Amino acid sequence: MKKIMPLCTAASWVAALLITGCAEVSPWERGYLAKPHMALEPDPAQTMLRVHAYRSREAAAGWGEATGAGAGCGCY
Repeated sequence: MKKIMPLCTAASWVAALLITGCAEVSPWERGYLAKPHMALEPDPAQTMLRVHAYRSREAAAGWGEATGAGAGCGCY
């Protein structure tokens, strides 16, 4: 019984890895997966605008990624 248990455990791990393997995507399915609403960021321009606004507010508060004097002239 003790020798069978590790074998069963290893077999179940191998089966689990094989079941969750990669699937082949057909050419007609690739078009569906490439649609904009399937993207992680459907609208990159809007995402960049939100990130810019967030960073601007955080920099004004004094704790963000932005560094510098804050005068706007580019002199440090």
